[in-house]
Amino acid sequence: TWVLKMASSQQKVTFQSENTLGDCPGYYSGGDFSAGVIVVQEWWGVNDQIKKLALDWYSSKFQTLVPDLYRGKVAIDHEEAGHLMSGLNWQGAVQDIAGAAKFLLSKGCKKVGVVGFCMGGALSLASNVLISDISASVCFYGIPNVALASPSKARVPAQCHFGSKDSYPGFSDPKAQDALEADLKTSGVVFEFHRYDGCDHAFANNLRPEVYNKEAAELAHQRSVDFFSKHL
Repeated sequence: TWVLKMASSQQKVTFQSENTLGDCPGYYSGGDFSAGVIVVQEWWGVNDQIKKLALDWYSSKFQTLVPDLYRGKVAIDHEEAGHLMSGLNWQGAVQDIAGAAKFLLSKGCKKVGVVGFCMGGALSLASNVLISDISASVCFYGIPNVALASPSKARVPAQCHFGSKDSYPGFSDPKAQDALEADLKTSGVVFEFHRYDGCDHAFANNLRPEVYNKEAAELAHQRSVDFFSKHL
């Protein structure tokens, strides 16, 4: 499979978005696949890690698109990442993801899913609630503000991945995880909720050696691929 994965490549594209910032850039990998997966960035921006993750894990089975929500800006430290995320128009980001779904549908995908990490995880859940073109969502350690989208109104199958040591209050800590699980039960959708014992926030980011857990990350990514294969 590694040969297959390495054979895939990404091209920079621009697609239509109703975001007031205008059209959104992104990184697209095609192929003869009838399902697409949108891969949504962490608060760092669209760096090499998120582009490679899309290729390594999803592009051998799905068409993939990584929308660049910051439109070219990439953070190199926590302070800058926090500044970029605080400046993000979340409704506009949802509109970008809606545009990404339409782009993949225009490329021949019959169904489209979304997976996101940290900030992108919150946006993947919001997309589940708000975007009719999304057919399944996978969230890694991020929960949207209820003012943006309540997960209790989820429409389509959802899968969630969280670490037991995550300490971001209200966003991804164990208390917030429990509330999210209760909301998804209320919604009535098919969902999976995976907790990884001893893992911290961002445990799937291999560029963060202080929190990266290779075994948990690979298990979570494989679960997400299997989930999309089942629901898309």
